[in-house]
Amino acid sequence: MIRLVLASLRYRITSFVATFLALFLGAAIVMACGGLMETGVRAAVASDRFAYAPIVVTGVQTHAGVALTERVRMDTSIVDQVSAVPGVADAIPSRSLPPAVLVDRRIDSVGVLTEPGADTAAVASAISTALGSSATVLTGENRGLAEFPDALASQRTLTILAGIFGSWAVMIVVFGVASMLSLSLGQRQREMALLRAIGSTPRQVRRMILGETVLLCIVATALAVTPGFFLGRFLFGQLAASGIVSSALIFHQGLIPVIVGIVTAMAAAIAATLVAGRRAANTKPLAALSEATEPTRWLTRPRLVLAVLFLASGISMSVVTVAVMDNGPILASTAGPASVLVGIGLALLAPGFMKAIVVVVGWPVRILAGPAGFLAVHNARIRSIRMAGAVAPIVLLMGIAVGTLYMQSTENAVKTEAFASTLLADLVVTSGGFAPGVVDEIATLPGVAGASELVTSDGFVDGPGGGSDFGFRGVTAAGAKDTIRFDSTAGSVENLTGDSVAISESQSEDFGVQVGDTLGLHLGDGSPLSTTVVAIHADDPNDPSLLLPADVLAAHTTPGLAQQILVRAEPGVDQQTLRADISALAPGATVSDRASLIGDNTRVQQILVSANYTIVGMIIGYAAITVVGTLVAATRKRSREFGLQRLTGSTRRQVLEMLTVESGFVVTTAVVLGTVAASATTIPYSLVKSGSVVPSGSPMIYIGVVALAAVLTIVATAVPAWRGMARPAVESVRRPE
Repeated sequence: MIRLVLASLRYRITSFVATFLALFLGAAIVMACGGLMETGVRAAVASDRFAYAPIVVTGVQTHAGVALTERVRMDTSIVDQVSAVPGVADAIPSRSLPPAVLVDRRIDSVGVLTEPGADTAAVASAISTALGSSATVLTGENRGLAEFPDALASQRTLTILAGIFGSWAVMIVVFGVASMLSLSLGQRQREMALLRAIGSTPRQVRRMILGETVLLCIVATALAVTPGFFLGRFLFGQLAASGIVSSALIFHQGLIPVIVGIVTAMAAAIAATLVAGRRAANTKPLAALSEATEPTRWLTRPRLVLAVLFLASGISMSVVTVAVMDNGPILASTAGPASVLVGIGLALLAPGFMKAIVVVVGWPVRILAGPAGFLAVHNARIRSIRMAGAVAPIVLLMGIAVGTLYMQSTENAVKTEAFASTLLADLVVTSGGFAPGVVDEIATLPGVAGASELVTSDGFVDGPGGGSDFGFRGVTAAGAKDTIRFDSTAGSVENLTGDSVAISESQSEDFGVQVGDTLGLHLGDGSPLSTTVVAIHADDPNDPSLLLPADVLAAHTTPGLAQQILVRAEPGVDQQTLRADISALAPGATVSDRASLIGDNTRVQQILVSANYTIVGMIIGYAAITVVGTLVAATRKRSREFGLQRLTGSTRRQVLEMLTVESGFVVTTAVVLGTVAASATTIPYSLVKSGSVVPSGSPMIYIGVVALAAVLTIVATAVPAWRGMARPAVESVRRPE
């Protein structure tokens, strides 16, 4: 059996190239996404400042299991506590530079040197026991978290991204490999029939097919290990360069992602082999020979059940997006996979849709395209099941590309519009940190209508309706209404002083509080703050931040001071003169106009977009390669048919015209189904983001994806056909399949 498997692979090596590429690239992509996941889970950070300290003590950078966005500092008394632990030779405090923090005499972390011969793990355990829950003890590759606390916050982001893109990749790879193998095995029905006719049992045929698949998987996945590692490192580099995750994280891609990639590719291939090979192996030899040219039955019970399951899952994701999910950073986690699931469900039913479209557009095609159209319509009716195999990967390509691109363009448009509409300031002053009182001095300058400090952070709301992932924005009460749009419905933002907060109407309902009530918060450094609600404003779903006094919020951020001041100029004031006055008042600060601030915000969004597009582009690229591989394999199989056409008088041009029309049927079916699949993502996402069923973005995005699908289909069909017709027609007819 092994010799037969090897001989089959050697004899049909060109036929197995497409399947090999699907397995190889699929395994590499899954391994790369697995590497991102492992990097997030490990959260390993190289230590520079504490390179020679085996133990580092730092503040507890989590609250309720969620990483804090600001540095948590500790009292200096912790140095004495650490020094008193047996086995500690020296405890060295470390402070960061912000002046406000130095005056407060708090420290960032403590580097611990152990006594000679002391067991590092034992000493670390003793320190942890002595300090209890007041600090975190770090050893090994986690010591760098004391220097780069933002890396811990990146852990969650990277893990979520790896989970989302990884799940997409697994579904697409599984479907792509299964489609390719099903097509390959479907083209070998004559061979299977002959094996059955000479006495081979169904079990022997299945064993041969399975042996071919396993051997191909072993080679493809083994070769994918190294490219998968470098692909994962490249993707991580893109995420780090864009600022989505901390560049301090160390990329890890160990054995587990490799195993997951191998198992995913192997499982998909074996499952497809067992399903696709079952019919050929169990069919009676004479019946198989009579059906060896074209299959006539496609809607099996397993296919129908799987299609219904995928469609139901995708529709459920869309419904959950609209009915359950809030307008927040994890909205894409339900909207994104919807197009993939619906796309797979529709692709499984592609033969039926293909037949329907041929019936609808068949008669005008015959009239307009002449003999080529007549042959193409006839072939499309007879070969609709095989042609649907080429439709499936294009549906996924359309669904993923259109859905993801419009989802991102909607996000960009909404954020840009929200930022521009909220900002009333004409100028923004930026520095490493403004001393208290600078904002008041700027507010008294001639020509200034209002000035407000601006501080941003994240935190937690205690009690019902609260949790994590709430944005906090610090402003100056006296100038807030002049520099940011704030439509009060109760109370006044001018009362935003001391331990107070302003919230939106929906937040008031969720938290169960009104003006004058107390609302408990935990700020970005984990510090608790009991605030009084002093104002309630109209909802802005694209900016759900809670407003706090800038001086209160700044004290709980890593810089310790406000780094931006928004300035509103009086009507008719020369802004150049005003900028010069502000620069003289705040030497070293940068003064930018409103357009520059909006432009900077847009550029930041574009950087984030480019990183997301890199990962999505990888998945789209795999789908495109699957499209090309499927079409090339299907077209090469028809070289005998093309030879017969040429012997009966058809020219190369006429054959290519027929194939172009056939490609039109494939593209039309795929575009219709792909558009439906993409709508499962774009419509619910746009409804939540902007309240419109029509996503934001240029129509050229859709046109470009359709054009890409059409070009791939036509080129991948015409080029192998043209090359196949380069040989004499008689040779093509006599050539074995």
